[in-house]
Amino acid sequence: MLAHFIGDFLLQPKPWVNEKEKLKLKSLKLYVHVFLHELLVLLLLWDLKFWLLALSIAIFHGIIDIGKLYFQRENNKSTLFFIDQALHLVTILALWGIFMKPELDFISLYTHSDIWIYLTAIILITCVSAVAIRELMSEWTKKLKENSDASLNNAGKYIGILERLFVFFFVIMGSWESIGFILAAKSIFRFGDLKDAKDRKLTEYVLIGTLVSFVIAIAVGMITLKLTEN
Repeated sequence: MLAHFIGDFLLQPKPWVNEKEKLKLKSLKLYVHVFLHELLVLLLLWDLKFWLLALSIAIFHGIIDIGKLYFQRENNKSTLFFIDQALHLVTILALWGIFMKPELDFISLYTHSDIWIYLTAIILITCVSAVAIRELMSEWTKKLKENSDASLNNAGKYIGILERLFVFFFVIMGSWESIGFILAAKSIFRFGDLKDAKDRKLTEYVLIGTLVSFVIAIAVGMITLKLTEN
């Protein structure tokens, strides 16, 4: 994975990307880029017996990149970027499993109660809490929308999910001071909006939403710690 990140981001300048997009299979940079990935894998593993692994990673990397070049359009660049990277990482993991033959005990992971506790907690503080908070504050949201400026679609939802994830993991790690940092940082970002708006309702709305979000994340984090302490 380190070889992939170095080859795909650190050692792939923008002019190379532009040339590949323009010339596709005729681009020399495409083949240099693929060879770099093979070389990086060998350098980082530092063992020539893995030459077939390095070659396989390079070949699959080239196939995925070529597919991206021919399917890419202006309106799907962002989507294809994530699909491209996901395919690269899945390929690396698959080849790692084939060549390294790691001993993975999925049965013990599946039967371990902690994994289900953490999974339940994460779903609770993301999807479930997002809907619960939206419904809790729906009446106030309608009133504010009448006078407020347009905002990014679902921006508040994703901000809330991210902040609850941060708070949850900080509670799990016992880093309570970091929760204060997140709260202070959010307050600084919103201070200008609240000051300029001079709207008491908006101030109260943001404060209630933030506090509810933090209370849910802290409570779920503490319950998770209690359930997994043994």
